[in-house]
Amino acid sequence: MTQVVKAAGGRSLSAESLGALDGSPVFLLHGTPGGRRGPRPRGIVLYRLGIRLVTYDRPGYGASDRQVGRTVADAAHDVARIADAMGIDQFGVVGRSGGGPHALACAAVLTDRVTRAATLGSLAPYNAEGLDWSDGMADSNVQAYHDGEAALAAELAKRAVEVRRDPESLLRSLWPELVSHDRMVVGDVALRRIIAENHAEALKESAGGWVDDVLALRSPWGFDLSGIAAEVMLWHGGEDVFSPASHTRWLAKRVKRSRVEVQSGAAHFNAVEILPRVLAWIAGNSGSQRPITADTRLERQAVPTVSASRALSPGSLI
Repeated sequence: MTQVVKAAGGRSLSAESLGALDGSPVFLLHGTPGGRRGPRPRGIVLYRLGIRLVTYDRPGYGASDRQVGRTVADAAHDVARIADAMGIDQFGVVGRSGGGPHALACAAVLTDRVTRAATLGSLAPYNAEGLDWSDGMADSNVQAYHDGEAALAAELAKRAVEVRRDPESLLRSLWPELVSHDRMVVGDVALRRIIAENHAEALKESAGGWVDDVLALRSPWGFDLSGIAAEVMLWHGGEDVFSPASHTRWLAKRVKRSRVEVQSGAAHFNAVEILPRVLAWIAGNSGSQRPITADTRLERQAVPTVSASRALSPGSLI
């Protein structure tokens, strides 16, 4: 069900709840660009996991009002408003790609409400000390995060118009930069359609949310990573070229109770496949777990891609 929630300043946020209404609440924060209907397990899968999944359009995307000048930390306050409106006290949170820093913001700001958190292919802060931020990153992302604000807004506005005309245009523009693992996932016709439809929905009004995401991610985030008290899983595909795995390794050194998984043979879009297991871990029903420590590093082989779309609802991953 879609629910409109009033945030600070009278802004409207469009949110959805899926799965078991009496299950463990988990917020899934979408990528950049993206929206509330990003790739997610189907309702029946969520019921079996005992999870109530909550998604929403960040300001400026889809049906949510824009918030010019927002910071990454501002997402925590929006999530709190949505949780209040849905009668949710405590919850887990997972962020995918550009949603990763926003998930960490929730864990850092809402310390009394976030039970566990996870990131899938997250970026590190733009000014991360000791990290070569652009090393190993695709040229399209490097340019987006280095362009001046006017040039960035003009370029993303142009891309948004193309997406509204042809929803698969963004995926086609990224294709030359995709590594083989990502091409396997995006090569699934049904999943590609799901991602494209979500891009079109997220950018249907303007590129405002996309622009504001990039500006927020490359500016000070507005919270301290050392203040995160919850257990955190930091997952990353080892071959990711949109947000290199070095970003997650950097985060792991600053997030106290973190578990890092760099999955060899996986890339950016493999986050689609790993999501159900991560949701189960957040909800605490994933069976025995290794101790959650900052030094835990699991190198896993990628699971062969088999039509990931069969278990998913409509969405976006970039």
